[in-house]
Amino acid sequence: MTISTRRGLVAAVAALGLAFGASSAQAADIESIHFLIPGGAGGGWDGTARGTGEALTKAGIVGQASFENMSGGGGGKAIAHLIEIAGSADDTLMVNSTPIVIRSLQKVFPQSFRDLTPVASTIGDYAALVVNTDSDIQDFAQLSSAFKADPTKVSIGGGSVAGGMDHVVVAMVMKNAGGNPTDVKYVPYDAGGKAMAGLLSGEIQALSTGFGEAVELAKQDQVRILCVTSTARLDVAKDVPTCDEAGATGTEFVNWRGFFAAPGLSAEKQQAYIDAFEAMYKTEEWEAVRARNGWVNIFNPGEDFSAFLEKQEKEISDLMTELGFL
Repeated sequence: MTISTRRGLVAAVAALGLAFGASSAQAADIESIHFLIPGGAGGGWDGTARGTGEALTKAGIVGQASFENMSGGGGGKAIAHLIEIAGSADDTLMVNSTPIVIRSLQKVFPQSFRDLTPVASTIGDYAALVVNTDSDIQDFAQLSSAFKADPTKVSIGGGSVAGGMDHVVVAMVMKNAGGNPTDVKYVPYDAGGKAMAGLLSGEIQALSTGFGEAVELAKQDQVRILCVTSTARLDVAKDVPTCDEAGATGTEFVNWRGFFAAPGLSAEKQQAYIDAFEAMYKTEEWEAVRARNGWVNIFNPGEDFSAFLEKQEKEISDLMTELGFL
């Protein structure tokens, strides 16, 4: 079936539903989505928004997609803009991820996810601890033992500032392994690529990074993945243990990515967006985008998304307070 034929069929079904008094919004009723991206071109937010727009339009679920990059304020500029245009731009969705929780707690910007309309988290990337393949550290137990013996001799880097996501992850893992999270010798880099270069050059002994990036480098035999912060082993790397089973009991962390609308969005429009994302998962077009980027499908719509955000905020807040960052 061609895209145009499929769109015509969906439109016909929607019209039939309306004729019989159907009141729920149909995903096919979305003519366009304007994606607001809080960072520059080429980043994770940019790729998520453009990949999602590609799948939605190619599958005929959404008529057209447009994109606007709005960097500034650690993402705060785009958040403020979305709030400012409330009531006049219900076709706009802003992409975001775990940093909206962390940076709000740090008061990088005054708003939080509560000032927006959470639509859905759609994908996620678990975190991982990795070492250079030339490292003497063969598994997480050895890294944990070395850390507990003398944390000053175990430098662990990440592609975010001290108190940022990569730091929070390694502190969480070491705490759950029985270590003192405040003893972590964290080395911040201003980008994931620079952090990886630091690992490969020997500047740091281990790296806290996204699992998707770690898997690709492991395939190139550049890094050894010690553990992943998922609750179960992942199909793409079944030989990699979870951090929980490797000794960091109870560890669970995912860097979700999802979408928010302006405050005051109608329940009907919110549901239409949710329906569109749910329909997207069933398409070949989405699977092509997802597989190409190594994303994990994590769908938390509406109230489930809000509950997830509140839980994550509490967990991160407690840990950051313990670390002295709040």
